Amino acid sequence: MKAPRDQHFLIDRKAIEKIAGMVDVAGKRVLEIGPGEGPLTKALLNRGATVIAIELDSGLVEDLKIRFAREIKNGTLILIHGDAVRCEIPPFEKVVANLPYSASSRITFRLLDIGFGEAVLMYQKEFGQRMIAPPGTPGVGRLSIMVQTYAKVKPMMQLSPKAFSPPPEVHSWVMKITPRSPPHPIADTDLYALIVRELFSHRRKTVRKGLKTSRSLLGTETVDRIIGTLPDELLARRPEELSLKEFADIANAGAAQPEKAHRSAKQ
Repeated sequence: MKAPRDQHFLIDRKAIEKIAGMVDVAGKRVLEIGPGEGPLTKALLNRGATVIAIELDSGLVEDLKIRFAREIKNGTLILIHGDAVRCEIPPFEKVVANLPYSASSRITFRLLDIGFGEAVLMYQKEFGQRMIAPPGTPGVGRLSIMVQTYAKVKPMMQLSPKAFSPPPEVHSWVMKITPRSPPHPIADTDLYALIVRELFSHRRKTVRKGLKTSRSLLGTETVDRIIGTLPDELLARRPEELSLKEFADIANAGAAQPEKAHRSAKQ
């Protein structure tokens, strides 16, 4: 079957088995997004997982219903026809998936917001590199800061275009993601996420100018509170120069009740 949209089917059998074995899935409810024709689904089922598979393409869903009719009947495979960015997702413990490239960021943020034990996810190599770009370096961005605030991320495997059908134009990285509490207390996680987003939307500006440009979204009182609290040295720097602690300091300075700083993983 022709791959729908930007989906590239993983056909390298050795890679499929390695990915399925990167976390212990026996007896676990495992979320798989974009199962395609089902080879990774099969490998997870063979390892004793109960798989919740979300597939957007209706043609693939029908094929999966036929191929895994027995597993669907006995409840070891829950097949959902839907968009993983917005559809309702049943409770799960771990995630193993070859994510569609175009939705990688939105799905990753959603998974971190929902929460899970461990995840093994495949991305474009360039996307994976941005995920692990250290704070304070030129390659850092909103994705880097938000993911590293709430998770530990480790590259596990690189795959060439030949591992897929049809072959993509880029190499892929398999990443292991383990959620964690933020390393620095955050008073308001929603404000933190908004500040990170807005500062990187104006990444060529200093923190001071970026905050002022975002007054309409952050609120005048919040921006004034931050600028009036933080040292000029910090306000004169650019977002790519900041550490995770400094992003937390900015958000906490803007929080109405900073004494309630906590380490929630909510975004």
